[in-house]
Amino acid sequence: MTQSDYVTRVFHSPLDLKASDWDGLLAHSNTRSPFMRHAYLAALHRSDCASAHTGWQAQFMTLWRGTTLVAACPLYLKNHSHGEYVFDWAWARAYAEHGLDYYPKALVAVPFTPVPGPRLLACDDAARAALVQALLRHMRQEHLSSLHLLFVSPEDALACSAAGMALRTTVQFHWHNRHPQLYADFDDFLGQLQQEKRKKIRQERRKVTEAGVCFRHLSGADIGPEHWAFFVRCYQQTYLEHGNAPYLNPTFFEAMRTDMAEHWLLILAERGGQPIAASLIGLDRTAGVAYGRYWGAIERVDCLHFEACYYQAIEWCIANGFVRFEGGAQGEHKLARALLPVTTTSAHALLHPGFEQAVRHYLAREGEGLADYVTDLEQRSPLKPSAHQALL
Repeated sequence: MTQSDYVTRVFHSPLDLKASDWDGLLAHSNTRSPFMRHAYLAALHRSDCASAHTGWQAQFMTLWRGTTLVAACPLYLKNHSHGEYVFDWAWARAYAEHGLDYYPKALVAVPFTPVPGPRLLACDDAARAALVQALLRHMRQEHLSSLHLLFVSPEDALACSAAGMALRTTVQFHWHNRHPQLYADFDDFLGQLQQEKRKKIRQERRKVTEAGVCFRHLSGADIGPEHWAFFVRCYQQTYLEHGNAPYLNPTFFEAMRTDMAEHWLLILAERGGQPIAASLIGLDRTAGVAYGRYWGAIERVDCLHFEACYYQAIEWCIANGFVRFEGGAQGEHKLARALLPVTTTSAHALLHPGFEQAVRHYLAREGEGLADYVTDLEQRSPLKPSAHQALL
C-alpha cells in the first residue's frame, strides 16, 4: 500500500471514535495494554484530566481505507511536559535560550501512564509505517517543534526508526516470576534472593505486621464504591502532601469502577479494623501482567509503602500465577525489592535541523551512559547469581 491509499482523519476526542474500531486495532498488537483501551482514554477525557484545559489537546491521528479504520494513535498537542515521564525539560530550556518556541509539541502517549505498550495501533506493518509518516507530516504542516512517541512497543520502535526518528531509552524496574516453574509462594521467591536482601525484606515486612497492619485484596466488582472513595482520598492526600496537585480526579476513578473494574486490584491496608492506606494495581489478566499505578495513605507506618506497593503486589502475583509486575517509572530503590532493570523506548523527531542534530548527539551519549548504568544495576541484582541468570 502507498500513502495515497489511506485517508487521514484527525479527531479531537477519543469519544468521537467507536470503541469497537479502536479496540479492534488494539487486538492486532503483539503486546497489549489495558491502558490503550478506548474506555481508559475516554475516561481521561470525560473526566477532564486529559483535555485542552489541562494542556492535553487531543488530535488523535487515524488512517482509513474506505470505512475501515486501519491505523490510529493517541496524539496530543502539548504546551508543557508534565505527566509524561520521559523528560525533555532541558530541550525546552535550550529552545528558550535560543529564542525559539519548544511548545506546542506533538506527543503520542497515554496521559499520566508510563506503561510500555503499543502506541501505533495498526492492522499491519504497512499501515503502521504510513501512520508514522502521517505524524511526521502533521508536525511539519502545523510547524510544531517536535514529535515524541513515549513507551512504545518494539514494533512501534522499529517503524519509527525506519522513518528516521531518533530512539531514546530509559529504565524501569519490573519483577518477573520464575519461568517455567512459577514461584510456589512468597517464601519460595525469597529463597532465590541473596541472604542480606532476603533479611532486609523480612525485616521491613515484620515492621508493618508489628505495627498492627493487615491487608485485604479486592479486585473487579469486589471493589465497592466505598473502597474506591477511600482510595481516592488516600491518593489525593498523598499528592498534596508532596506539594503537587493530583493528575487524576474522582470522576476518572468512578469511570474505572464502572467501565474497567476487571482491570484493577485494590490492596487495602487496615489497622484496628479501619483502612489507613491503599495501593491500586492495574491488571492484564490475559497476559498475566500487573502494573503498579497509584498509592496513598492517611497514616504513617514505617515501611508501609514498600509492603502495600511491592510485597503485597508480588505476593498476589505469585498466588494468581501472574508472570510480571511492572513497578512504574524510575525508582532505583525498587532494585532492592527484586524489581530488576528493564529498558523502555521512546522515539523523537525535531523540526529544527540544528536542534535535531544536537539531540541525536545528546541521545547517543545518554544511551552510552544508560547502558553502563544498566550494567551496574544488573551487577547489583538482589537475586542469587543462578536465579538472576535464569531470568535472562
